Amino acid sequence: MSSITKGASASVKLIDIAKSFGHVHALAGLTLEIGPGELVALLGPSGCGKTTALRALAGLQDLDRGQIVVDGVDITYLASNKRNMGMVFQSYSLFPHMSALANIEYGLTLKAHKTSSDLRSNRSKELLELVGLSTHAKHFPHQLSGGQQQRIALARALAISPQVLLLDEPLSALDAKVRTQLRDEIRRIQLEVGTTTVFVTHDQEEALGIADRVGVMRNGVLEQIAAPAELYDRPATAFVAEFVGLTNHIEGVVSNGSIDILGVKVPTLPGSITEGPGIALVRPETLKIAPNSSGAGRVFAASFLGAACRLTIDLPNHSRIVAQVPSSDAAVLGAGAKVDVSFKSNPIFVKPTA
Repeated sequence: MSSITKGASASVKLIDIAKSFGHVHALAGLTLEIGPGELVALLGPSGCGKTTALRALAGLQDLDRGQIVVDGVDITYLASNKRNMGMVFQSYSLFPHMSALANIEYGLTLKAHKTSSDLRSNRSKELLELVGLSTHAKHFPHQLSGGQQQRIALARALAISPQVLLLDEPLSALDAKVRTQLRDEIRRIQLEVGTTTVFVTHDQEEALGIADRVGVMRNGVLEQIAAPAELYDRPATAFVAEFVGLTNHIEGVVSNGSIDILGVKVPTLPGSITEGPGIALVRPETLKIAPNSSGAGRVFAASFLGAACRLTIDLPNHSRIVAQVPSSDAAVLGAGAKVDVSFKSNPIFVKPTA
């Protein structure tokens, strides 16, 4: 375990920031506050503005309006090389002619107040140990795997003890297994170092698995920002409910704070429609499935997912839903089985039918 000293930990405020490219509004009045030492993930589809926000924070993108404040200091018009930011890109951007150790040291040589050669070397070796590559100091980028290169890029960004660490889809070029491993490593390192971090991704599993809070963006604004569990269980808008996780669309009628679907009344979430016909956005794991030879539903297909099993179920109204149950309960729920479909007590979001 590394004994590295904790780095800087700054508060960040993005205040009504906006940026347009011609007729495209990449940012349309984004406001966001991040606490010292917090890791916030910005999640959303391509074109939602998350990378533009990150680049604006780094000083790589000018703004049409708004303010960027770090630890109480307005840095909106400060040049990128004057901001104490560390950035890790999707491409590793390592210098191919430099060893792993030299790549990490490079940022320290550019600091306005340069450190001595010995201090640079010691700091870089600490970071190599932190990312688990202390035995690879003399290796060149072409001698490292993709995951190892990205760890070196992360160590290089942290070497300067940045106020804020910026991660721009750093895992998207890696295969699935390495991506999961490195995601967990990034979180471990961020917690150990304590640096305020902004992580941009389009992968919801990454965002939910790594962040203290997740901000879901659409059309240049935040739809919702919350802790991962709250975001998943209590979406504030239909877009968040449909973008994060799997959802079934089940028609029903809303009245008195609940919706009647499949003959069962289920409570609705704030922001849902309050009266009349609507479409319930139902998570697969909130459905209760029970075998019943005279049940109204029929299992069309069952997919084994390890600890869970995903069932596709046909309903009498010719609609089809997806449920997720523990694999231990799925033995009697194979294709063709008749079942009853009900709901757990979790409140759900309901959007208009049109």
